[in-house]
Order: sequence, then structure tokens, then C-alpha cells
Amino acid sequence: MSSDVTATPVPSSQSSADIVIMGGGAAGISVAASLRRRRPSLTITIVDPADTHYYQPAWTLVGAGEFDPARTARPMASVIPEGVNWIQAAITAFAPERSQILLSNGRPLTYRYLIVAPGLQLNWEAIDGLTDTLGRNGVTSNYRFDLAPYTWSLVREFKGGNALFTQPPMPIKCAGAPQKAMYLSADTWRQHGVLDKSQIEFHLVAPALFGVKEYVPALMTYVKRYGISLNHLSHLRAVDGERRVARFEIFDADGQSQFVDKPFDLLHVVPPQSAPDVLRASPLADAAGWCEVDHATLRHPRHANVFGLGDAISAPNAKTAAAARKQAVVVAENLLAAMDGRPLPLHYDGYGACPLTVEHGKIVLAEFGYGGKLLPTLPIDGTRATRAAWMLKKYVLPKVYWDYMLRGREWLARPSRPGHR
Repeated sequence: MSSDVTATPVPSSQSSADIVIMGGGAAGISVAASLRRRRPSLTITIVDPADTHYYQPAWTLVGAGEFDPARTARPMASVIPEGVNWIQAAITAFAPERSQILLSNGRPLTYRYLIVAPGLQLNWEAIDGLTDTLGRNGVTSNYRFDLAPYTWSLVREFKGGNALFTQPPMPIKCAGAPQKAMYLSADTWRQHGVLDKSQIEFHLVAPALFGVKEYVPALMTYVKRYGISLNHLSHLRAVDGERRVARFEIFDADGQSQFVDKPFDLLHVVPPQSAPDVLRASPLADAAGWCEVDHATLRHPRHANVFGLGDAISAPNAKTAAAARKQAVVVAENLLAAMDGRPLPLHYDGYGACPLTVEHGKIVLAEFGYGGKLLPTLPIDGTRATRAAWMLKKYVLPKVYWDYMLRGREWLARPSRPGHR
């Protein structure tokens, strides 16, 4: 749609649609646009209560003073594809046996096909004391629009001391983001001449720095350059903002744990994450609470008129916007094939991308699929830090997101067909 067209939420009296999409984030908007381009005659309805749509991948750069936060937010109405309806409400229950959902306004909505794309729920309250101190006392997180600028404020004013960065259990959205914030902060302190006065610690629950081993050597170069102390199997459990103390539960190889209190001057927290509660409690969820999908076709194995994409599905891929960009094409074409009674033509290979910002001006561009298979799409050596990848993230990908992905223009998004994976 053109940039000057905006959507208006449809009346809450709407009772049915050909396709209902749960979620107006990157995945939901992209698949709606892809479907509209393929079959404009369909009635498509997005259900999402939010007023604002965010370009979350840039929040790492906001937290490093490299990106204007205002450029990461647009009114939801401005990104709804032309011809797609929008109900500004939440989904409170699923009844897949009746092809129906229940809205927060109390009304049911019937669908021919349902696409589940709600994104992740950030469980800030799972860390004791965190919500009381976020945004003050040196406690911040690039995982919130309003806090990423506070990250930059803390980083640029840092004069040395203890800087702690945390990563919760997987899966989380953009698994590299916790360490991206750390590297960019350390590089700023190097430039400001305070790195040698800084004690930087990375506390992560995972046993490895990054899940795909080919990228670890490049990352370890920067861990050593910045003098970062890696603390694996370390789980942030509580924060006392007034005292500036973080409590970690640290596990040993036998699974035994002990609690350790760490003083901090700066604490960057990434909260534990899950599928939304309403999805976890629904008939669509698997045992772990994710929307169950076939990992290749992204179709629900028990409800044939339900598809899923984005961060809340059960497929074991990296939860990134790059993954949603590829998944949108798979869901669009497979759903239309199912609607027509044809075999599902496309398979998703697990592609995801994580541009790891290791210094101002350089990025390790990780691109991989299921099982950690390297899946480079551009002529950039992702196993080392390059300026080309930085230019891609800072200048090219935001335009690709707003002007291509959200409008169904599928740049480098074509997946493989069965038998050609």
C-alpha cells in the first residue's frame, strides 16, 4: 500500500472472515500483505490491540546511540495492508473445532483459515524486583522501546565500574541481542577511555556463547578484546535496584546451584520469554506452550485450517524478523494451496539471521537454518566481522522492512520446494 494510506479499525460487529490473523507484528503484517498480493478477493482480518507497530531489530542500535528511536515506531493503522481489515482487540480464547476465536470485546469471530502470529510475551515479572526498578537505578533493557534510549544514556555517561549483561533461557527473540548490547557498550567505553576501568560480565543460562559454532571464534575475539568475563549457566533471579545488587542462580555441571549476589553500576536485563498465555492455554499449543506447526509447511498438525509463523510457533528456528520474512511466503502459498485443495508447495528450511553488532561499524552476520546449517544469502563472510554487514543492518534492512517486507514485496524471501531443501 502507499505510505499515505492508513487503516481504520473495523466495527466490532464483524462476525467472520476468510482469513483471520492473530497479531499485527512483523509476521502478521507480512503474511497479510503476501496474501493480498496473491489473492486480493479474500477477506483478511488482523486482530491486534496495539496502537503502534515497532521495528524492534533497530533497538540495539538505539541503545548504542546509532539510531533515532522515533524511526522504529509507526502507527499500526499505517502498516495494515490496503484492503485488510483490522480489529483492535485481543484474542481471549480459541475454539478450533468451530473455526472460531473469542475477542476481548466479548464477540466471537469465525474464520475459514486462522494464522497464529502473536509474537512473544516478555515475562519481566519472572525476575523478582525487576519491574520496580526498570528505567532507573542503572537498570535497563533494549527489549523495550521506552528503555533503549535509557541504555544509551547509561552507556555514554558510564565512568567505569561493574557492568552486567544477562541472557535468560532460550528461546528468546533475537538470541544475539543480549550480547550485541554488551559489545556496543564496551566499544563505546573503549572509545571514551574507560574500558580499563570497567568490569564487564555476561551472565547467560546457555552453555555456549552462540548456538551455531561457526560464529563463536569471531565473537570470542571481541570477548577477549573487551575483557569480558563469561558466566555460563548463570540465571538472573532478582534485582535490588536501590542497593544496585543482582542475584544470580549459578549451576554447576551436575545441576547443583548456588545463589550469588553481584553489585552493579549498570545492568542490562533480557527477560525470560514465552508464547502468550492465551496461546499456551489453548488447544493449538504443544506441550511446551508454542503454537504447534509442521516445521516444514508451518501448518498445524491437528487443525488443518490453522497455520503459524513468527516467534510463537514450535519450529526450532531462530526467532528473528528475518525468519518471519521467509515464513510469510511459505504460509501464504501453502494456505492458498490448502484452500484450493492442492498439495502444499513450499517448505521452510529454518532460515534465520542475526546481525551481531560487535563494534560500532562492524557486524558478524549470522545466517543459518535448522540444525545450525549455514544459509548465507548475500556475498558477505558471516564468520568474521565486516563493515558491509553493518551498512546492511543500519541503512538497508530498515528500508527492506518498512517498504518491502510489510508490503508483500518478497526480496530474497523465496523458500525451497519439497525435495529441493
